Amino acid sequence: MIDLARAAALIGVLGTALVFGTDAFCAMVLRSALARIDDRALVAVMGNVHRYGDRRMPLPGAVGLIAAAASAALAAVAGRWTTAAMAATAVALLLVWLALYLRVSAPINRQLTAAAQAHDVPANALALQANWDRIINARATLQGLAVCALCLALMG
Repeated sequence: MIDLARAAALIGVLGTALVFGTDAFCAMVLRSALARIDDRALVAVMGNVHRYGDRRMPLPGAVGLIAAAASAALAAVAGRWTTAAMAATAVALLLVWLALYLRVSAPINRQLTAAAQAHDVPANALALQANWDRIINARATLQGLAVCALCLALMG
């Protein structure tokens, strides 16, 4: 049973790490790059990034979350409480990330995607991006901590 818990944790690391890398890239690189372009370019770039990202990124995110939950449950059944606690910690971190994404990022993503598809530049384009940027460090941190917790679960 513990081998299954570790296999699930490994799958969780892979799915979560993909989302972590994306959020970390946005926090470290994309945010600064976007600050140097005009509103029309910002909307075109980010609207299209979100158009594709919001279609493709849920799969690795869901895989990471489901695998982390499976790892926690399997480790608990096996009586490996430290491993279960680490995997459960990852689940909690990922659920907080998901809440931030759904409440803040996703609505902004939809607005920028719609504007890009309509070849429109909303008057509040910079404010939308600033609100998105406001939580990207928190999102990257939550994902990074979840990856760390899953790695600790692998070691338990």
